[in-house]
Amino acid sequence: MGCGDKKTSDNTATDTATSKPATKQAATNTKTILVFGDSLTAGYGLDDVSESFPGVIKARIDSLKLPYNVINAGVSGETSAGGLSRIDWVLKQKPDIFLLELGANDGLRGNSVQQTIDNLQAIIDKVKAKYPAAKIILLGMQVPPSMGQKYVSDFKKMYPDLAEKNHIGLVPFLLDGVGGNPKLNQADGIHPNPTGAKIVAENVWRVLQPQL
Repeated sequence: MGCGDKKTSDNTATDTATSKPATKQAATNTKTILVFGDSLTAGYGLDDVSESFPGVIKARIDSLKLPYNVINAGVSGETSAGGLSRIDWVLKQKPDIFLLELGANDGLRGNSVQQTIDNLQAIIDKVKAKYPAAKIILLGMQVPPSMGQKYVSDFKKMYPDLAEKNHIGLVPFLLDGVGGNPKLNQADGIHPNPTGAKIVAENVWRVLQPQL
């Protein structure tokens, strides 16, 4: 079962987390944080995209009056291959900071770790080629022990290896403190509830904030 395979119209690549600048001058000065991912980014199962971790981050940025828009480009059920197929379209938006959250569905489906690495690397390469000045942060994931010791180990190692190779930021485990906790997840045991999403946002914020 993939992570949020059921696509819903309100959880498809959306910029509803983006606040429009009031003036042309504001538009010039406002930078963009683009969050590119799967159902964990899209906010699968939540009442509103504002409850997703990008939405929580946007609320914090707004409260601090920081000059950033947050674009939620999450699609439920997305794999790294799916992300690679749509990255060119998404990059019509110019990101100053690019958060890459993909791979969870690859892992749950037992896809080749090497293929996932290749897909994520290709996405990173496309971002760097089009926007060399963009800061990239990779959001790491893990898979359950039932996938087998070697697969679990190889999958976990994938994210820090990619971050080191590409000299980009890393959130070691996006769901740290949330994964496996029934009180912080929806009934499916996979997707964070609103309380869990706030913790996920905090995990990201610790790495994102110094880049702002």
